[in-house]
Amino acid sequence: MNKWSKLGVFAGGVLFGTAGIGILKSKDAKKAYTNCTAAVLRCKDTVLKTTDNIRENCEDIYADAIDINEKRYAAEDAKKLEEARALVAEADEIKEK
Repeated sequence: MNKWSKLGVFAGGVLFGTAGIGILKSKDAKKAYTNCTAAVLRCKDTVLKTTDNIRENCEDIYADAIDINEKRYAAEDAKKLEEARALVAEADEIKEK
């Protein structure tokens, strides 16, 4: 490319950039940006609500799982206690004989 064609490309870029800035500053463009921003904010609100809902459900599931395990451990402990009492009773019967 020669110098004149490079200069022409540069001038075209400047002209296009200047026109683009003018278009971006227009009321229609500003209205479009505002609507897009409003849509993004609505989307953000929806995502945050969904996240809060999921978090609450996870907390409920976790609490229920802890309750289930505590009941299971209590039942296992009661069973072991009964087995120990049975062994003690057997030992007492053997001593009495």
